Amino acid sequence: MTERSATSSEALPAEVPLRRNRDFMLLWSGQIASDLGTRVTTIAFPLLVIAMTHSPAKAGIAGFCATLPYALFYLPAGAMLDRYDRKRTMLICEVGRFLALGSIVAAAWMGRLTFSHILVVSFVGGTFFVFFSVAEKSVVPTIVPASQLTTALARQEARSRAAVLAGPPLGGALYGIASSVPFLFDALSYAVSFVLTFLMKGELRARREGPTGSLVQEVGQGVRWLLREPFVRVSVVLVGLINIDFQALMLTLIVLVGDLGASTTMTGVVLGSYGFGGLLGALAAPRLGRHLSPRSVAVGATWIWALLLLTLAMVTWAPALCPLAALIAFFGPLWNVVLVGYQYRVIPDHLLSRIKSIVLLVSWGTIPLGSLIAGYLLDQTTPRTTVLGLVALMTVIAATATLSPALRRVAT
Repeated sequence: MTERSATSSEALPAEVPLRRNRDFMLLWSGQIASDLGTRVTTIAFPLLVIAMTHSPAKAGIAGFCATLPYALFYLPAGAMLDRYDRKRTMLICEVGRFLALGSIVAAAWMGRLTFSHILVVSFVGGTFFVFFSVAEKSVVPTIVPASQLTTALARQEARSRAAVLAGPPLGGALYGIASSVPFLFDALSYAVSFVLTFLMKGELRARREGPTGSLVQEVGQGVRWLLREPFVRVSVVLVGLINIDFQALMLTLIVLVGDLGASTTMTGVVLGSYGFGGLLGALAAPRLGRHLSPRSVAVGATWIWALLLLTLAMVTWAPALCPLAALIAFFGPLWNVVLVGYQYRVIPDHLLSRIKSIVLLVSWGTIPLGSLIAGYLLDQTTPRTTVLGLVALMTVIAATATLSPALRRVAT
């Protein structure tokens, strides 16, 4: 396995504490607002669709449209962002998301909001998210010294998990005021992110090595590199399967809380508990990660998730879902900090956007399947039976991680 080149490391900025790293703090702060807005509408979208159509399956279709761009656009996004200005791309994406979410608000206020409109906005928002996420993940090693990457990743995880904690309860409360209010909040969050991203001053273009080829050739270079790295390859496939499970779990929890007779406020509390557990995990991840190998995290987390999902299937009282959701989320940041940190250490800088786009394609491109699977199962069976199906999938994932030779050979 090849570490980052000396040239790449020398090009990084002088090491200062992250709190004094102006570009990192601007990026991080902007995404606090953006992530919070996204999590507010994560609960508002299915609530709105179910209220309009009375169909969990159609809520699943909306989730599918929002995540379908993961499968369609991550590969070309990675090749393009190894060529073009990543900051400009992020600014364009935030403008696009502001307009898309704003159109929901305008249509709702005029009484002309339709299910088709929701599907289009979901797809457009997901497309801009793809390009923004590849750009954001690619600029982090450019603005943060290699020695601080683990800390930076942990702070990003804490940011994301705090949004998962605060977003659903806030989304439920805003939805209770009016169905359009969560979408207005989300649109404004992208405006805040735009301003803070605009203020970044660092050079965010990729450092090229060699001549520029076609998009197909450049994607091929990234694929060939990934195929030669067995641990990264296998861990990415595992993440793809895990994301199917967890995307299905989110819609299942929303329906399960209602099935247990609880209110939409309790739905927000349960999903907020998921965020609280993830926030605690993000805070603990740097310390725990220093004592755990990537393989021990991959194997241990998947077996723990299988056990927790099985316990969740037995719950008959909605508030009891809160600690289980928190525990399930606790181990996600540890996985991301340890395994993604390992990826950053071994991926060459000039291939970073392309390889991260492939990683995101495989790991996030499966998310649409989670929405469709959950919507179908919830229409055909009970929420409890759906959870048992998720237990079965997680057990297969855990067994695969345990038996994989590629995970045994990874460097610590």
